[in-house]
Amino acid sequence: MDINDNIESPLNLKVSFNLLLKHYETLAKSDDEFVAARAKRILDTAQAYPELKEGFSDFSILKERAKEIAIILEDSFSPVLTKNEIKTASVPFHNLIFNSSERFKSIIKTAGDDFELQIKNMPKDDTYIIACTIILNFCYGHNLNFKRPFYYEIPDANGILRYYKILYNADFCEIVPTKAAKKITQEDYDELLDNFENIDLWKEKFPPNSYIFRGFVISNIFDVTDDQSISNIKSNLIGEDKRNDEGFMEDFHEIFRSLLGINDLKVGFSIFNDEEQTFERVYGVGIDSFLINNLESVCCEGALCSWSYDRLLNENKYFSISDVEKAYKQSKGKAPHIAVLHEQGIKSAIFAPIANDKGLMGILEIVSSKPQVLNSINANKLIDVMPFIISAVERSKSEEENLIEAIIQKECTSIHPSVHWRFEKEAKNFIKSEMNGEQAIFKKIAFENIYPLYGQIDIKGSSEARNKATQQDLTLQLNAVKNIFESASEIERLPIYEQFIYQANNYLNDLGAHFQVDSEQQISEFFTQDIEPVLKHLYTIDELKELIDAYFGSIDDKVNVLYRHRKDYDDTIALINKEMASLLDAKQVEAQQMYPHYFERFKTDGVEHNMYVGESITREDSFNLIYLYNLRLWQLQVMCEMENSYYQMQPDFPVSLDVASMILVFNQPLSISFRMDEKQFDVDGTYNARYEIVKKRVDKAYIKGTTERVTQKGKISIVYSQKQDEREYLRYIKFLQSRHYLDTDVEIVELQDLQAVTGLKAIRVSVLYHKDENDKAFYTYDDLMKEIRA
Repeated sequence: MDINDNIESPLNLKVSFNLLLKHYETLAKSDDEFVAARAKRILDTAQAYPELKEGFSDFSILKERAKEIAIILEDSFSPVLTKNEIKTASVPFHNLIFNSSERFKSIIKTAGDDFELQIKNMPKDDTYIIACTIILNFCYGHNLNFKRPFYYEIPDANGILRYYKILYNADFCEIVPTKAAKKITQEDYDELLDNFENIDLWKEKFPPNSYIFRGFVISNIFDVTDDQSISNIKSNLIGEDKRNDEGFMEDFHEIFRSLLGINDLKVGFSIFNDEEQTFERVYGVGIDSFLINNLESVCCEGALCSWSYDRLLNENKYFSISDVEKAYKQSKGKAPHIAVLHEQGIKSAIFAPIANDKGLMGILEIVSSKPQVLNSINANKLIDVMPFIISAVERSKSEEENLIEAIIQKECTSIHPSVHWRFEKEAKNFIKSEMNGEQAIFKKIAFENIYPLYGQIDIKGSSEARNKATQQDLTLQLNAVKNIFESASEIERLPIYEQFIYQANNYLNDLGAHFQVDSEQQISEFFTQDIEPVLKHLYTIDELKELIDAYFGSIDDKVNVLYRHRKDYDDTIALINKEMASLLDAKQVEAQQMYPHYFERFKTDGVEHNMYVGESITREDSFNLIYLYNLRLWQLQVMCEMENSYYQMQPDFPVSLDVASMILVFNQPLSISFRMDEKQFDVDGTYNARYEIVKKRVDKAYIKGTTERVTQKGKISIVYSQKQDEREYLRYIKFLQSRHYLDTDVEIVELQDLQAVTGLKAIRVSVLYHKDENDKAFYTYDDLMKEIRA
């Protein structure tokens, strides 16, 4: 069997002691008789077997010449040091070890019969290329430094992984090109430098088995478990988003087990909340806290005794409990941190503060179910790892703060993704100025020559509906009060009861005759200031208890009034806003894919939206008016869909309300800028302000010469001022009529002048509706209402 079987490599491997024997040929001429005699003995041993010098690849020769090979390697594997040194002789890129020290053999034996020795971080996919780089070094003098530290991971008698670093001695290796080897030129070398991963190129320059490797390597191996454990802790903590990785904490346990040499060991963390003086759970897969156990958080003073509290929080020093059972008995179970360990069956523990210059950030908790294995002596090993844990916690806290800030930015400000790039650009300039020691100023964010689009779906008669709901609630509450005092008068005829009944009747008459803005407040004060104190007195009368209980049972705890019809109204408004906003947001995703633009929406009594589109927002030399026209058509179509969606949902709402839709067309480009004080965009300049004025007032505008509002249920109103806008939208309407979105009753009306704004017109057209998503019929608003209410 050949050692090159099943290996693809540019090197044909041959075990040879040629260079080592040449060294002994020199020593044989030494003036030191003992050295010379020893060298001649080794040369005589090898002389009878020329293959030991010429090289061989047959496994059987290793067994047949094992005695002679041991003699040749006797000086390299000193019998005096064989139980101390960890050493092997082998060939590169192969698991073949043909000589080793006694200590190495002992380590492998302890690992178990099923243990397979492998170099942990030798990249299998790159071994061919690594062999090529060695050839470049040996044969062509190109010093390519590809040296990486290689390791063995070998378990000890307790099953704890120990790490061994391998250092190679290649003094007794030689590489000889065969006839199949290609001459490597400087051009070839230059090409290879930039193509490490191009395996085909390397195979082209260095064909398989085109060079002969003759010799062997000596591996000097060192136990570096402590150093590697510290390095592994550092590596694990550097990784991103480790808390969501299921294997992270198990790896962390293993690393600490190797560091402390304890198989039965677990690691936990708790976070210190300085503001609330509590220890809190760290959220993440498999992360436990043994200090707070199953709780989410615990008061620091309640989790520690006074000594341990001072040790961790004030001195920022670690401490250990080597025997929890003993400490539990001595403290009679009154030391909280010892009691919680005892409750979990923990026998020894170390608590180490994770602290920086600003104070405590958290606690590292190391525990074991065996007594005395964790103590103040091996706790000193944490000194080397704590700086990395502190650094990781600092970074984690910073990332969490950034994440919180990002969520606030996303959820609570109006910085739309389409314009985020400008804010990012200015923020970078701000940081750059600060770093250069200049006065940092966050410059004004403005976009010029952009086209606005505005639309709203407004709840019709919302004020009247709210007033009606208020009247109904107040009427119910007044009648309930009146009923109580009428019953009280039958039991005990007091003039004051008659006076309360009289007041209730007056309020009831006022509600029916003329409900005013301050009526609600006056009647509410009557209930809270006049009625409720008396009802508490009347509650002592058994006959009135049921009536008074029913009265207070009808009162809403949050608003402290009867809140039945008003709740239905408020719930309806909230549902309308939620559903309409959700539909608009979903449709916006499609619109952004057509062409990027700024978008914002607001919930009022209905849903309003602003859109801005133009070159300065997209940053690309791609804007064309066709994208504006497309967005206008999209907006009109979506408004029709929102109307349809609303009336399909309307029967499910607590209160039946109508909506009316409006689009405002502004045909001139304008400028907007971000107002830092209000955290929103606003138009720039006096001329552009006209657009904002129209937006705020136009839905309340009347048709010229009438008292009819321009917005009307069942219709979409398109407000504009220029003839070209009229022609444009009539084309869109005609198209949507062909798609059965709109009816044929198109009308053009003039609007009464608004303050500082004249010459506005509106196109009004009825929306066609479906009863539900599967309905293929088309209905006008009146027809739909008949169908729904039939």
